[in-house]
Amino acid sequence: MSKLLIIGAGSVGSVVTHKCADVPEVFSDIMLASRTLSKCKKIASQIKKQKIRTAQVDADKSTQVVKLIRSFKPAMVLNVALPYQDLAIMDACLKTNVHYLDTANYEPPDKAKFEYKWQWAYRSRFKKAGLMALLGCGFDPGVTNIFTKYALKHYFDEIHYLDIVDCNAGDHGKSFATNFNPEINIREITQRGKYWENGKWVETDPLSVHKPVSYPGIGPKESYLLFHEELESIVKNFPTLKRARFWMTFSQNYITHLRVLENVGITGIKPIKYEGKNIVPLKFLKALLPDPSSLGEGYTGKTSIGCYIRGIKNGEEKTIYIYNNCDHAEVYKECYAQAISYTTGVPAMIGAMMMLTGKWSGKGVFNTEEMDPDPFMEKLNIYGLPWNVVENPKVGFGE
Repeated sequence: MSKLLIIGAGSVGSVVTHKCADVPEVFSDIMLASRTLSKCKKIASQIKKQKIRTAQVDADKSTQVVKLIRSFKPAMVLNVALPYQDLAIMDACLKTNVHYLDTANYEPPDKAKFEYKWQWAYRSRFKKAGLMALLGCGFDPGVTNIFTKYALKHYFDEIHYLDIVDCNAGDHGKSFATNFNPEINIREITQRGKYWENGKWVETDPLSVHKPVSYPGIGPKESYLLFHEELESIVKNFPTLKRARFWMTFSQNYITHLRVLENVGITGIKPIKYEGKNIVPLKFLKALLPDPSSLGEGYTGKTSIGCYIRGIKNGEEKTIYIYNNCDHAEVYKECYAQAISYTTGVPAMIGAMMMLTGKWSGKGVFNTEEMDPDPFMEKLNIYGLPWNVVENPKVGFGE
């Protein structure tokens, strides 16, 4: 049994806290901390299985995180705060000798660019300290990396082609809303697309490449090529890949709203002067949009996220599709959330479980595909994200 400090009380933080509370034999004492203490207290009040401690902390300030860790003395920190805060929290973990896990890689506040180089630079420091830092343990990144590792372990001798596909076929009833932090979501999808092919990165204009993809239990949905952070570590750790791409669905309504917002400049991240004050347009937009944690009630439909993987086994080419479908309404019944938050929060809980029970261990900084996929895959089935494998799917991604 171990103490766990969760930092971040947004929609994902809520799911993580609910799910960790379901496993007191692993997470014997849980503290939820955030800049906004009232959010922590609201989440804690929903949980009856375990008493959840709460605390206020500004995760931008490593000294505050250090003080909180030294007071609570957790075995590890599970970071579901903003990606801008990753490095400050990692610094605090090093200073206090505790393990670290997050769901999204660091990106600087003043530039919409996410990559692992800043966190990979911590490898030697975590290794020297005898600590483990696990990066990107959500669904994508996280489970998609593990799906790929599981496929290589059990279905292929070499993987040559990977297409990660992410569909939200749900309806929250809002004119325009993002399913996770609006700042991070909009920064992510408005930058240039990028995919790996024949040993190099190929760039595309934002959302310019799209095609219908058939999702199990949902059907065909228009899917757009994006750069997504797991591609960076996957192409490094699976060197036989000839091509790796990431696709995500967006409704035409979403695209139309996004284009208009871009055209008027409200998705910008550079401060502008307004009535004598500097404001960041995207932060202002975030304040106008629905809080992702408020979308769960009345949300209908499903998500479907998976990996189309093509490669060689015993000298013959084969393809598999490995995926999970998650129902928004069922998630709300369980923990007052929606499926986007759930598919991120459950893997984060399982990743922490893997580390605290010794199923996953190491000294340094790791991505999820560097771990043994089998115990993690087993827990996905137990804790709410059952998966399926279809060999040589007749209806699927194609070329």
